Amino acid sequence: MHLRFGSLRTRLVAAALAAVTVALVVAGLAIGVILTRFLRAQIDGRLDAQITALRAGLEAGTLTAHPERFDGPPFDRPGGWIWEVRRGDELVRSDSFDERRPPANLMLRELDLPGEPPARILVGAPQIALYGPLRDVLVSLAVALGGLGLVLAFGAVAQVRLGLAPLRRLRDHLAAVRTGRQARIPSRQPEEVRPLVTELNALLDENERNLDRARGHVANLAHALKTPLATLALALRDPARDPEGILAAQVDDMDRRVRHHLRRARAAALAGPGRARTPLLPRLTDLRSVLVRIHADKAPEITLAVPDGLALACEEQDCDEMLGNLLDNACRWCAGRVSVTAQRVGAQIEIRIEDDGPGLTPEAATAVMARGRRLDEAVPGDGFGLPITLELAELYGGALSLGRAASGGLRATLTLPG
Repeated sequence: MHLRFGSLRTRLVAAALAAVTVALVVAGLAIGVILTRFLRAQIDGRLDAQITALRAGLEAGTLTAHPERFDGPPFDRPGGWIWEVRRGDELVRSDSFDERRPPANLMLRELDLPGEPPARILVGAPQIALYGPLRDVLVSLAVALGGLGLVLAFGAVAQVRLGLAPLRRLRDHLAAVRTGRQARIPSRQPEEVRPLVTELNALLDENERNLDRARGHVANLAHALKTPLATLALALRDPARDPEGILAAQVDDMDRRVRHHLRRARAAALAGPGRARTPLLPRLTDLRSVLVRIHADKAPEITLAVPDGLALACEEQDCDEMLGNLLDNACRWCAGRVSVTAQRVGAQIEIRIEDDGPGLTPEAATAVMARGRRLDEAVPGDGFGLPITLELAELYGGALSLGRAASGGLRATLTLPG
């Protein structure tokens, strides 16, 4: 799991680890205090029990006669636990009493008894009796808390990953929408993410409506300008109407300016729907059915060699216009056979449309890409099909090239993002 400065994941993990660390430190200190008090209470209880025994022995007179009876464990080890009873000039001590051992190193309990003369009972335990076991317990506790800290740290990291999983899925859904693999983000989301998904889907709907309106305006403008300009261009080919070609040059300049601004407007309209996705084989199948009926006099045989599942990242109507122009052109010029093949090349889909017609020379192939340029006036058409197809392909980041097919006819290669 990679942590980056400023990321939400880093903040959550850092906060969780800080909380775990503070909790473990506080727990360790609290347990240490509790254990210290518990062990000290045990030692004090043992010392108080010894004081009680010594008092009873003193009152019964057995203490001075048989002091060794009160040297039971742990008071039988030199330098360790000690007791002392002083009454007047009489002094009785345990065999473990070491006068060289300073009282500061001992935990002492004492009892003063009234009488004639008064008596004082003193018992003590070495500090090691408290801190030795406490140290051993705290070492084991530190190891246990360290292991617990690791488990809690891994748990915190797992919890953050689990908590952020809906955001990762949301990112994947957005990527799928952008690339056209799905139309909308699924509404089945965690409660905290659901309002965001609702707003995103509403934004997608609004963008799609705006896009449809923009595309409609661009299409209307294109159709409104295409026919008059084409009519003027064809009319001015007559030398009698424009002997010096001045008007034709103006019309051509106007056509180029209009195409330039329409290209920009269409590109702006296409910039939003990167999520468009059109299956290729169904569109080619539909176009084949239509074109076979349109060119029924020639009855062309159109074969499709297109893998099922290939899809183009473009709008359906633009796909139909590009493929329709190329297939219609192939049917017009073929001797009877048209073939369509498609394959994926990296991130692009390459579509080849070949016919068995006369084909074109490289110079003629370049010339037919000019808007309104037709090589054979006897064949119906306005000369706008191939240039429009090229413009659409370039708007989507694709390309169109013309070459010679193996049969000698024309091969049109259309490349579009997939």
